[in-house]
Amino acid sequence: MRFPVVLHTDDGVRYGVTAPDLPGCFSAGDTFDDALESVREAIDLHLEDMSEDGEDIPAPRPIAEHRAKPDYEGGIWAVVDVATAR
Repeated sequence: MRFPVVLHTDDGVRYGVTAPDLPGCFSAGDTFDDALESVREAIDLHLEDMSEDGEDIPAPRPIAEHRAKPDYEGGIWAVVDVATAR
């Protein structure tokens, strides 16, 4: 499954990253690539917890739907692939 993520940075080096379709799922990294790898792991763990709790895995929504939200203004968008066969 491909989940959109949004990265924010204050210094152009370290990044905070959020998965908008998975409330409470966020991560960070010391570089852009580290942040993407870190959020991939965070999403995997988040989905595992959801599955164990019997929750449905939400379908990822298009970036265009998220982009209009003020919380994501100025963010850098990316998509990460995560295995969801649980």
